[in-house]
Amino acid sequence: MIKKNRALWAFVFLTTAGVLQAQDQDESMAVNDSTSSTNKVKLDGISAVIGDYVILESDIDKTLIDLKTQGASTQDITRCSLLGKLMEDRLYAHQAVQDSLLVSDDQVNAASDGQIQQLSQQIGSVEKMLRYYNKPDMESFRQELFEINKLRMLSEKMQSNIVEEIEVTPEEVRQFFNKIPEDERPVFGAELEIAQIVKQPEATEEEKQKVINQLKEIKQDVLENEASFKVKAILYTRDDASRANGGFYTMTRETPFVKEFKDVAFSLQEGEISEPFKTIFGYHIIYIEKIRGQEVDLRHILLIPEVSKAAIDEAVQELDSIRQQIIDGKYTFAEAALNFSDEKETKFDGGLLRNPINFDSRFELTKMDPTLYNQVRNIKDGEISRPIREDDPRGGAPKFKIMKISNRYDEHKADFAKDYIKIQELALREKQFKAIKEWMDKRIEDTYIHVNTENRDCDFANNWVKE
Repeated sequence: MIKKNRALWAFVFLTTAGVLQAQDQDESMAVNDSTSSTNKVKLDGISAVIGDYVILESDIDKTLIDLKTQGASTQDITRCSLLGKLMEDRLYAHQAVQDSLLVSDDQVNAASDGQIQQLSQQIGSVEKMLRYYNKPDMESFRQELFEINKLRMLSEKMQSNIVEEIEVTPEEVRQFFNKIPEDERPVFGAELEIAQIVKQPEATEEEKQKVINQLKEIKQDVLENEASFKVKAILYTRDDASRANGGFYTMTRETPFVKEFKDVAFSLQEGEISEPFKTIFGYHIIYIEKIRGQEVDLRHILLIPEVSKAAIDEAVQELDSIRQQIIDGKYTFAEAALNFSDEKETKFDGGLLRNPINFDSRFELTKMDPTLYNQVRNIKDGEISRPIREDDPRGGAPKFKIMKISNRYDEHKADFAKDYIKIQELALREKQFKAIKEWMDKRIEDTYIHVNTENRDCDFANNWVKE
């Protein structure tokens, strides 16, 4: 049971940076020796108190187990450093409440719903998930996730509030770079700039109408013959994440679903089934099971029109033709991307891909997404790839693309002109770190903090042990 509970905490640890598991707190009471002049009650296992938050020794143990469960190396991690991190998170959360930087229950529940959906998908079903984590019912499971996510979101909101208005000027970036000794300047790994031209084969209008008609038939069968929408979803939906649960989701306006889906979901009454509608994933119908204020329980069925082999062959042939015209000099790669690519995110920028981490045009080889790396690893400089197939992880139609390495940068010591964006990020990070350190020092002075005797000798990064 302990390992399974730890697995749950491990699932959210990397974003919570600590745990607060109220129902597992071991607060055994012990009365001091009777020779004492007064009877004092000691709460065994309390490591520290930060404002309104209590951190137990068991919280440190759980956090360490979480790290190991995630596969992280704990060789250089001490109990003192873990306690310090837990105290930081509690201070952020405590001050967020004091400053009225609150998160709504709807936001917290939406985050928990996403985690529950991911967990149930990984394990196989909601029922298996509850058994795996040894929870008697969904209510207790949700409550546990609620406490974890509430703390995390308060902490994140406070940290964002501290640094949200901090910026660095070009002069500050220059000063930051110049003060780094020559032999200590960062070394950046080998990087690539990548461009692509994409063709997305589409289903025929006939195939689109076919799935629309199928969805209408399912709706009619449920309404007129009292067929089970849940069973229909298990049988027909192409949404792998919800198939085992009969297409079930709980969502609020803040749940990260596409706008078209949410607009339809929140336009329906309890017990109502929508008409078929389209999103980027395919065609859906939604059935509303329950409305609870701003939260709805729904089931949906997703169908994806089949793309014919002929359409796929046509996309590949078109890319081959575009590739040859670039090689023959009729178009530059950028001109061909603008004229022919189906990918609106890149076509107006010469087909240039942007790193989703920082929107820079460079991708560091050692940090590149494995799928992207496998697509470009054998492309030589100046070469344009043959058409490459990329399957849709959602089960939709594949897309095809030709790719080019626009620029290649070998591993090198930081250069102010060439690596300005990265140096700017480092300068901003340092400025933010200083702001957070100043904030932390001030709030530690202003907040009630108690560290137990056993932990007072820790070499904390912050002055938690007030003199």
